[in-house]
Amino acid sequence: MQIDVLTLFPDMCETVLGESILGRAQKKEILTVHCHQIRDYTFNKQRQVDDYPYGGGQGMIMNAQPIADCLRAVGGHPHVIYMSPQGQTLTQEKAREFAQLPHLAVLCGHYEGVDERVLEACVDEEISIGDYVVTGGELPALVLIDCVARLVPGVLSEEACFTDESHYSGLLEYPQYTRPAVWEGRAVPDVLLNGHHAQIETWRKEQAQKRTEEKRPDMMKKSK
Repeated sequence: MQIDVLTLFPDMCETVLGESILGRAQKKEILTVHCHQIRDYTFNKQRQVDDYPYGGGQGMIMNAQPIADCLRAVGGHPHVIYMSPQGQTLTQEKAREFAQLPHLAVLCGHYEGVDERVLEACVDEEISIGDYVVTGGELPALVLIDCVARLVPGVLSEEACFTDESHYSGLLEYPQYTRPAVWEGRAVPDVLLNGHHAQIETWRKEQAQKRTEEKRPDMMKKSK
């Protein structure tokens, strides 16, 4: 999969994307990630990429031209995502859809947003990571990329690394334990120590459902 990030802060994104699992996936050429500086595509000497909004109002608006030219320089036919608090909320199901695509381009907005015309002309969909506002699109873009990239075959060592996790099956993940068997008087459930795989699997399914009912009853309603 190829992922291109259009941003005013490429160093910020590259620092995160080059680390840990995503960094190793790029070295193995399972993922190709490029961060593009939008300022490189402006026409003015000051490398300004924003201007005052027509009609008045607070803040500045990112210009359409440098964004569009940056996207053209990316090339290919990527599925273009704009990180926006007005977008559809990112879910595991949506991430699975994105993971099936060969090429994503993620636009990070700033200031009071971007010129609506570039959204109409270039963006396929807007995605939000929640009903709140942050200072720029970089952090949401990194969340989206991490969420999507780990579902690409080969990025994680085994498919079970993500199929057993919270949200993938519509339930939260069952409780997990590691050594020691007893910590400060708290013991690991006996069923996990008996080596009976069928009993362990049944316990985990029951615990996943119980945990979802207790912590996220809204998810149980959706699954019915």
